[in-house]
Amino acid sequence: MAAWKQLLVGLLIVLGAAVAWATFFPGAPDVLARWGIDWAHAAVPAQQGQGQAGGQRRQAGGSGGAPRAAVVTAPVLIATINDRLSAIGTGRAASSVVVNPYTSGRLTEMLVRSGATVKAGDVIARLDSEAEQIAVDRARIAVDDTRSRLDRVNALRSSNTATAVQVTEARLALSNAELALRDAELTLERRSIRSPISGIVGIPPIEAGNYVTTQTAIATIDDRSTIKVDFWVAERYADAVKVGAPLTATAIARPDRVLEGTVSAVDNRLDEASRTLRVQAEIGNADDSLRAGMSFQVGMRFPGDTYPSVSPLAIQWGGDGAYVWALRDGRARRTPVRIIQRNTDNVLVEGALSDGEAVVTEGIHAVREGAELLVAGAQTTPGGGT
Repeated sequence: MAAWKQLLVGLLIVLGAAVAWATFFPGAPDVLARWGIDWAHAAVPAQQGQGQAGGQRRQAGGSGGAPRAAVVTAPVLIATINDRLSAIGTGRAASSVVVNPYTSGRLTEMLVRSGATVKAGDVIARLDSEAEQIAVDRARIAVDDTRSRLDRVNALRSSNTATAVQVTEARLALSNAELALRDAELTLERRSIRSPISGIVGIPPIEAGNYVTTQTAIATIDDRSTIKVDFWVAERYADAVKVGAPLTATAIARPDRVLEGTVSAVDNRLDEASRTLRVQAEIGNADDSLRAGMSFQVGMRFPGDTYPSVSPLAIQWGGDGAYVWALRDGRARRTPVRIIQRNTDNVLVEGALSDGEAVVTEGIHAVREGAELLVAGAQTTPGGGT
């Protein structure tokens, strides 16, 4: 087929499709009218066409006015974020010590059992001390001997038989003997192993008869009058967590019981690997129901940050970033926004939006700056308003 014939057939097909669209598509007459083509209304009588067109114009845009775009809107809400913190923490005793002996020796007596309550200074175990006792007795004899010598020198000094130098030497010898006695008594005292804190004794790892050294653990003692909970918070809460701030904690093993506590310590730097901040809290344990090593669900509340919340359908993008169409005085106003947080059912933004203000969510393709909008579902007044 010749090229001009192909071109003619193509034009006929396009013309036929255009006629079919103009004839059968419901909105075609209005579209053609906006384009300045009145051919679609020429097929009806003048009075009838003018009546229908006028009715449609009155229905869409008011008496004698331009057609208004039909849209669906949703109100702007105010949402708060970063107002609460939830973290998992690990509990430990307020004070916890592993008791080791000062010296080596054979453990002759274990005076406490697991679960016993001890006070600071209580003897919990003893080592063999025969040699140390002998050293104390020898030191006492030496002290008595040097004291008697000093008395004799003082008596001789009164009769000018002894010199001042001899008196000084006797006094020095007594002082050295007394120091030797104190040293022997301290060595003997350290054969008795005492508790450095008040608390509860754990399971002893050894028994009487074992040979121990300074590295051997005799017992573990926990002061659990209060429980300290270590937990880590995200970087954005670093400036919000303060010492003394209240919090709630729930033991994972006992979720039905909510405990009150306070922040007792905040670390001075963030962990570089996890970008989290270590925080320590104190929880009262008057009934001794909590144990070191328990896991806790920690919660804190903060004032938080408030932002306008809009439907995800309202967010549009342009060359200058995100924006929404706000309905103000019945007309569309393009309002730039900055997205703060995306959620499943809303988007938090920063922009010139107020609580309850309507933004367009559907029919956005027909919205233009300053265009009069017809909100779907809204009642129209005789003057054409909503």
